[in-house]
Amino acid sequence: MAPKTVLKQAVGKSVCVLASGGADSSILLVAMTERFARVIPVYVRNGLVWEKAELYWLRRFLKAVDHPAIGPLQILDLPMKDVYGAHWSMTGTAVPDDASGWEEVYLPGRNLILLAKTAVFCGLNDIDATALGPLKTNRFADSSPEFFSEFGRSVERAIGRRIEILTPFSLLSKQAVMERGRQLPLDLTFSCLSPRGKMHCGACNKCAERIEAFADARLKDRTHYQDSDRVKKKTGWRGRRDPLVEI
Repeated sequence: MAPKTVLKQAVGKSVCVLASGGADSSILLVAMTERFARVIPVYVRNGLVWEKAELYWLRRFLKAVDHPAIGPLQILDLPMKDVYGAHWSMTGTAVPDDASGWEEVYLPGRNLILLAKTAVFCGLNDIDATALGPLKTNRFADSSPEFFSEFGRSVERAIGRRIEILTPFSLLSKQAVMERGRQLPLDLTFSCLSPRGKMHCGACNKCAERIEAFADARLKDRTHYQDSDRVKKKTGWRGRRDPLVEI
């Protein structure tokens, strides 16, 4: 049985969820309907190479879930090309592969960027909180409890209104979160740094993480990967060890 996720109690009637289209944030979107009457998915577009594919799959996921508490997708633009320059996230070259470490996929100031514009959006639209989905394995400084606490205080001083920053999955493993979402259409989520059109590449760091997450949670992975042979080599032993659960 999957461990039950304990969400913080609601701090109001509405919440923005930073939705990337990935499995974690998509599961979080639905989870927040347990505590809030109004859940607004927000996608912050920075000009990264995978955003077109992310938005395509995020829209498909939202349509499939069709939850009455989840409002229309809101897209905020905050271009980062002038700051990131020739970073791999902008160019699509030298993308961290499945052998890369966590530090190689770091996007400088990622949560600061995402939260800054979203917090102002919340303040101007009478939204009580913002939720995002870092896990307990996240090692980046801008995913720490201290960062979120300090950011919340800064927002209150800046806009004269408290916007609660919620991270309900911060004490959970990837496996626990995936198990929570086993009844959701996780095949309509997207987690790839180097998409081939709208398809997962099957070779990047995020694809490797996704493949492992489905296997660890014993969920059938219906994702179509461009490099399917590479995926089969990575997951073949898991399939023999543990039968996968259909979702």
